[in-house]
Amino acid sequence: MLDLRGSRQRGGQREGPSAMRDATADRANVIASPTVIFAGVLVLGFGLDMFWPAPFLPEGWGFPLGLIVIFAAVNIKLFAAQEMVRVKTNLNIRKPANDIATSGLYSVSRNPLYIGMILLNIGIGCIVNSLWIFLFSAGLAVTLQKGVIEPEEAYLEGKFGAKYLRYKAKVRRWI
Repeated sequence: MLDLRGSRQRGGQREGPSAMRDATADRANVIASPTVIFAGVLVLGFGLDMFWPAPFLPEGWGFPLGLIVIFAAVNIKLFAAQEMVRVKTNLNIRKPANDIATSGLYSVSRNPLYIGMILLNIGIGCIVNSLWIFLFSAGLAVTLQKGVIEPEEAYLEGKFGAKYLRYKAKVRRWI
């Protein structure tokens, strides 16, 4: 049987072009995977550092400071991911959200995974003592906000409505 979109329905399931559109419609329309954005920023920072080294920390400070920041970043990301798993929602931004995480780190920030990612970038910049990588952390934050977080928030508002709007009014985007 054909529906109004030109797709066949079989047992309540659509087949054809509109079924493919429906399968991809239930996700945030982000510019790229946050991991790909992170990797791109890191590669750009390392590339600039190869041609124009720009150390910014005194000798001997980079490694211990970087380890502390990376330790914090990894723990933030782990606790945030654990909360998302607990509420049974997808960690993969390319898949539909099943629920919104609102407790744990998500009661302090709507984006602890991205905070962890930015801190990870800062920590790497400290360890290799690269001002470029360190400074590109700000560019990473802006790119994540404009290209990932804002589209993700629009998606969550559309999907969860008042529930997400209440959460959004109560918890800051970053910290």
